Amino acid sequence: MSERKVLNKYYPPDFDPSKIPKLKLPKDRQYVVRLMAPFNMRCKTCGEYIYKGKKFNARKETVQNEAYLGLPIFRFYIKCTRCLAEITFKTDPENTDYTMEHGATRNFQAEKLLEEEEKRVQKEREDEELNNPMKVLENRTKDSKLEMEVLENLQELKDLNQRQAHVDFEAMLRQHRLSEEERQKQEQEEDERETAALVEEARKRRLLEDSDSEEDAPAPAPPRLALRPKPTAILDEAPKAKKKAESWERSVGTLGSRPQLSGLVVVKKADLGRSTQQGQVSPTPQGPARSGKAADSAAWTPGASSLSQLGAYSDSEDSSGSN
Repeated sequence: MSERKVLNKYYPPDFDPSKIPKLKLPKDRQYVVRLMAPFNMRCKTCGEYIYKGKKFNARKETVQNEAYLGLPIFRFYIKCTRCLAEITFKTDPENTDYTMEHGATRNFQAEKLLEEEEKRVQKEREDEELNNPMKVLENRTKDSKLEMEVLENLQELKDLNQRQAHVDFEAMLRQHRLSEEERQKQEQEEDERETAALVEEARKRRLLEDSDSEEDAPAPAPPRLALRPKPTAILDEAPKAKKKAESWERSVGTLGSRPQLSGLVVVKKADLGRSTQQGQVSPTPQGPARSGKAADSAAWTPGASSLSQLGAYSDSEDSSGSN
């Protein structure tokens, strides 16, 4: 049974490694690698921001004819996440950084540019001093003057700090607080005066409007005295509407009112006249009563009730029968 992990290979006795053909690959062959963006950049095509740490599937190749102290320089190809434009950058082993080549611009590199400028100036100065001793003397004189100015400024700052050390900050804050309160009080008084002036102006305007309206309005009429009703005004009142009679009143009649049969009784005028004359001429034992009845019949008016007419008629029949 063979081993699960084959650690020892079998080489035949006639094995010659020089006879194995070597794979010839181009020197600028590209590899696909996974990397992160080494700095913040912005695409020149669409303006998309690509932040540091964004992951890409990049193509890597070795830059030909470029090296730093024997170290190869690599170039990387990535694509914009929005417009798929190609962006390239390469390594910078001299500054331990990366350099943008094509397709985008690097952001937030002001500090890096400043450092590069300082290095460039320093390098130019060293090159000038290398072959010019007078330039070395001039630079030393400038440096000494600059150092003296810096020391003088530093001494002034120290003196200023010592003078400020004796300042009572509590008193300064108290004075500032008092001045602030006084300013707020003045502002409040000014606001109150302005408010009072506005109120007074509004009141005057209202008084002027009221006076103008009173002048334009007509004079009020004098009050009329209430008329007292006349005592005889009740006679001039219109008669009241008759109350609607109920069904039982139409069949039986109302109590204390004029009966419905009053219009059917007719009084004989001759008999009434005769009865009144007899009652006045011949007194009888029943004279007072009969004379009273005759007087009632004589005093009959068209508005009398039917019962009184019937009584007068019966009295007239009695008187005629007795005669």
